[in-house]
Amino acid sequence: VAALILDEDVNEINVFLYPELYRELQKGRVLSLKTFFSWVLISVYQATCIMVLSIFLFEYDLLHIVSITFTALILSELINVALTIKNWKLLIVLSEILTFSIYFLSIVLLPTYFDLKFIATFNFWWKVILVTLCSCLPIFLIRFIVHKVNPPQYLKLMST
Repeated sequence: VAALILDEDVNEINVFLYPELYRELQKGRVLSLKTFFSWVLISVYQATCIMVLSIFLFEYDLLHIVSITFTALILSELINVALTIKNWKLLIVLSEILTFSIYFLSIVLLPTYFDLKFIATFNFWWKVILVTLCSCLPIFLIRFIVHKVNPPQYLKLMST
């Protein structure tokens, strides 16, 4: 999630060309209570989706539920960050790779929380992919539609 700090909507040249962009920030509409609660709603939806599907798919085997929820959570967050980034930079890519690497390292270092034999099976991965898609795809579609219907201010200015 720290990779989001490195993202820029507008490059430095265009910032000076379009000072109107600052007015939008000064009004405080970007980080409002509405934005905060939309983030909370997305988080609650994704957490509920991951937990309910994990319990349903793994039939109350606790070790498998922990493995699937942790894996789906990591993948969901990496996908959320990837879909939020507008301008990819080397540090952002490295941060995504580092996060995924730490995940795999934690699997190896914490064998009591992960069934390594089960994680290496096709059965595990198709369930992880299903849970991750169910938690991320609706969010992506909603963001895509909102972005098309109501584009951000910087896109409106750039297209003129």
